[in-house]
Amino acid sequence: MTKRTEAKYKLDRRMGENVWGRPKSPVNRREYGPGQHGQRRKGKLSDYGVQLRAKQKLKGYYGDMSEKQFRAIYTEAIRQRGDSGANLIGLLERRLDAVVYRAKFVPTIFAARQFVNHGHVKVNGRRVNIPSYRVKVSDVIEVRDKSKEMVLVLEAMSLAERDIPDYIEVDEGKKVAKFLRIPTLGEVPYPVQMEPHLVVEFYSR
Repeated sequence: MTKRTEAKYKLDRRMGENVWGRPKSPVNRREYGPGQHGQRRKGKLSDYGVQLRAKQKLKGYYGDMSEKQFRAIYTEAIRQRGDSGANLIGLLERRLDAVVYRAKFVPTIFAARQFVNHGHVKVNGRRVNIPSYRVKVSDVIEVRDKSKEMVLVLEAMSLAERDIPDYIEVDEGKKVAKFLRIPTLGEVPYPVQMEPHLVVEFYSR
């Protein structure tokens, strides 16, 4: 189960953006923040504030994982060769719950974490119930036979609000997905702009 206890739309209102691109997001109606002071004029953010906001947005997008988990992913990203921001996105997109969400087996990233936790997913024929499990290139992810007719799964497949990205190949009838490659930032279908370089700057201060 996700550790997120606050309302899922609260992040949208705090950021002033429709972070997940959902039609019911409150910022579609009002773009100011939550609470009685939400409509106050906002001052210009400091560099630290801009970096913190970028971190909160990216971390929140993936189901608002714990700070410890997110920082561990960042630490691994900077150890890898190449651009640390790109590495960070690649590691986040390789999480099993993220792949299940991208494949449209479930409607939200929060549902994806719960779906994996409850044992509805197999990777290369073996059941995996760890949302943070790291998927490798060419891994095959599928919904277990007993779970394929769940209302949650059928409704998610019919959602028109998001598309399956090119780095995941999906057989919608069989509810099977193949992870083709680690994506670049430009390939990931974020509804809002993500700035992983600012996250790297935040942690490297």
